[in-house]
Amino acid sequence: MTQRLTGRVALVTGGGGGIGRAIGERLARDGARVEIAEIDAARGAETAAAICGGGGRARATCLDVCDADAVQAWVADVRAVHGRIDVLVNNVGHYLRARAFAESDPAHWAALSRINLEHVFGVTHAVLPALRERRSGSIVNVASVEGLRGYPVDPVYGAYKAAVVHFTRCLALELAPEGIRVNGIAPDLTQSLQVDYERWIPESERAKWSVWSPLGRPGSGADQADVVAFLASEDARFVTGHVIPTDGGSLAAGGWFRSPRTGRWTNRPSEP
Repeated sequence: MTQRLTGRVALVTGGGGGIGRAIGERLARDGARVEIAEIDAARGAETAAAICGGGGRARATCLDVCDADAVQAWVADVRAVHGRIDVLVNNVGHYLRARAFAESDPAHWAALSRINLEHVFGVTHAVLPALRERRSGSIVNVASVEGLRGYPVDPVYGAYKAAVVHFTRCLALELAPEGIRVNGIAPDLTQSLQVDYERWIPESERAKWSVWSPLGRPGSGADQADVVAFLASEDARFVTGHVIPTDGGSLAAGGWFRSPRTGRWTNRPSEP
């Protein structure tokens, strides 16, 4: 493993489990000092301990990233301890309970906004002075492939993920003259805390991944984390304003699937 982030301080929201944990572990293996924000205190502490036990450096702070005051206190503490911040990974997000738009209401819209978009603004705004002070750094936003394509299951969720994607592009242009890069990833078909394929899909159905995923398998947290680590590092020094679909090919497929009978691509559940 490289040490391309040695000496860097990386903040990861929702870093206690799932994709967030994998990101924290990978950044630590690349040499970063990882600061985890996690709403579940036990989960955050366990992840930080595991990273430290593996030779990395990490701390976990229990907080809700939707709480602006808590975020400000966390960022101030990180700066007091380390004297710098180099990487921010806005990983927190949730689809909550998907609803058709006709069945949704303002309370649902507000909840989705809070957990998928507003905290991205808030945490980024809190961290920005530290990045601007050094005139360098990398912000990586975890969006969703549903922000890049139509999402009929919950159009409001899709709209907020699309907002994260466009915020990433717009902020990248604002901050580029100061040497700060802003990019993102758009996961799909990946095991996570919120999308628990291991629990949802019975053993008898798992062979169908060869149909569901163009690459023929589900994604892992490590699949996402490796791309985040690239974007956070100097290997991506000339990359900004991009959101990379980390989706096993689902966006490129555009709703097309391989037939389990013929192996051909089809946009129908079954071929005649």
